[in-house]
Amino acid sequence: MGKRVLVTGLGTFWGARVAKALEADPGVDVIVGLDTREPLLELERTEYVKSDENYSILSRIVEATQVDTIVHTFLVVDSTQMRGRTMHEINVIGTMNLFAAATDSSVRTVVVKSSSYVYGCEPSDPVWFTEETPRQKPPKHRVERSLAEVESYVRDFAVDNPHVAVTMLRFSNVLGPELSTPLSRMLELPVVPHVFGFDPRFQFVHEDDVVRAMLFVLDHELAGVFNVAGDGLLPWSEVAGICGKRTVPLPPIGQGLVTAALARLGVDIPPEIVDLLKYGRGLDNGRLKRAGFDYTHTSAGAVQAFIESLRLKRTVGPKAEYQYEREVEDFFRRSPAVVRRPR
Repeated sequence: MGKRVLVTGLGTFWGARVAKALEADPGVDVIVGLDTREPLLELERTEYVKSDENYSILSRIVEATQVDTIVHTFLVVDSTQMRGRTMHEINVIGTMNLFAAATDSSVRTVVVKSSSYVYGCEPSDPVWFTEETPRQKPPKHRVERSLAEVESYVRDFAVDNPHVAVTMLRFSNVLGPELSTPLSRMLELPVVPHVFGFDPRFQFVHEDDVVRAMLFVLDHELAGVFNVAGDGLLPWSEVAGICGKRTVPLPPIGQGLVTAALARLGVDIPPEIVDLLKYGRGLDNGRLKRAGFDYTHTSAGAVQAFIESLRLKRTVGPKAEYQYEREVEDFFRRSPAVVRRPR
């Protein structure tokens, strides 16, 4: 029998893409996706189940479907998307419900998509964070606090359930042709903001490598914590240069007033990104590479691919968005009138 997989956050950018990739795997028999919103991509084999924000239905779904694998993509790492209370409910309460469902059940594998925000961003940070490097100071931003709390639940669950292979992936700053983040939106501006007197070094991972990394740890049944980031560090000025942009300085003091003014103009720079624009962050990606993972893009390559896709999009225009409709999906999947072609 093949894997039976539950993907949380099916209506998010990452959940839909992980499910799409799993559909192409003949070793996966069942894919169930859970979210408050419909999926963003057209999916053939994935069953969508609507849930509330804290995933209170998750235990019933796990019990009914007898899934053996959970891929938890539903962690918010962009604090511009919602209020802190909502982020806490999704990240922390949702993860608590996930592990409650995974206890004493058919689940044998759990993969959690986390972020390098857990390391913090301080002037005394090392050049490279390994998976064991502690952060220098307690979390000070809401996204950092919620992710730190999530990771504490992940560690406790792994200790209490040694029969479950628990994997936590900490992703660096992601760039890609389809993903929108505070950093990518800054790089799309006519001029790129930077903090006066600072030129920090940045590291990126391409959006394709994010999905590939999650599938890799599933295929190889890798447990533990892994950094996921492309090779190399780039000064922020060089990142802007690759994008063909000039930089414009933010004042080193009074940044809150400036970022608030930019937010009113549609450019939202959250405080955790302001820290990055001062000090940068580098992840040691050796552990996953030693396990056999091969990146398709370096940090510089991810930036180059991003700006090339952006130029192409401006030339040909954005592609039509997919709209999920349950009646249409049910027809294509279940109607005897539909001719089933071999995969």
